[in-house]
Amino acid sequence: MKLTKLSTLLASAAMAVSGTIAMAADYTLTISSWAPPTHGINAMMWPKFVEMVEEATDGQVTAELKLGIAPPPAQMDLIQDGAADLSIIFHGYQPGRFVTTKLIELPGYEGSAEAASVAYWRAYDQYLSKADEHRGVKLIALHTHGPAQLHSTAPVTDMAQIAGLKVRIPGGVGGDVGTALGATGIQVPAPKVYETLASKAADGVVMPFESRKGFKLTEVAQNVYEMPGGLYRGSFAFIMNEDSFADLPEDIQQALEDKVFGEPLSREIGKIWDEIDAIGRTETEATEGNAINAASAADLEKFAAIAADVREKVIAEVAAAGIDAQAAYDLIKSEMAAN
Repeated sequence: MKLTKLSTLLASAAMAVSGTIAMAADYTLTISSWAPPTHGINAMMWPKFVEMVEEATDGQVTAELKLGIAPPPAQMDLIQDGAADLSIIFHGYQPGRFVTTKLIELPGYEGSAEAASVAYWRAYDQYLSKADEHRGVKLIALHTHGPAQLHSTAPVTDMAQIAGLKVRIPGGVGGDVGTALGATGIQVPAPKVYETLASKAADGVVMPFESRKGFKLTEVAQNVYEMPGGLYRGSFAFIMNEDSFADLPEDIQQALEDKVFGEPLSREIGKIWDEIDAIGRTETEATEGNAINAASAADLEKFAAIAADVREKVIAEVAAAGIDAQAAYDLIKSEMAAN
């Protein structure tokens, strides 16, 4: 049968993720991914996951990647319904469904995405899991992207210039910060940011540095306004269908729980995000017409006040969900400072 361009792409992506061991594996899981084929999520994160799974199970379990099964906001329901075995979700795409996840998104944390992801899992394990917000699926990792910055078509060199701009901002804390800065928020999924900027439907987007390369922002948003520590950090989860996990033999389940799921996978995914953020910065610095404008000392002071206000509101919101939010926040902050 002659392969179409799309089926060729999917087959190539699946081969890149599942590797040569897939043919001999006893169990092949299906991964649903919404990111572009070359994005770090597909090019590096899922391959790392599969590598860890294959190693932990002596090759008995592998996975193959499928692209474009459903848009980003539908992934949670997709996995819950069993249309795929595994996916990655961005919590901000489903406002109201996740509350405790906003705690890791707060501006003001100092540290890498790896440190944040490890701290996030530990805070979840000790505090946030009590909210049971991922009910219906099996949570296998939590992680954040690196500090999110403003990427714009026109240069922004002063925080006051953000007021009135049409900016693509995700839900969660990113939306709270955007409102505080006076931006007019536009919510579109990450895969749509390029065309949104290219069509001039937005003046900018707030995303981590990896997006400079992953979503080709060097072409349509040549300017970066950089706030140390970022305007927020995005919250993600790797999730699995509960029946898909239950159908695996008990010894394989235990191997995955001991060697892959939870903190080990969260750490590795965070580490990869640090790497792709560095790639995005390098891409920006090497692209003609691109500029990175650092926030001034005056802007740092103004933003610290905004961050404190957002933090107070989020801690109260998470506490209202029955979680010791202040303790969870303190744990995240101390764990990140130690790593």
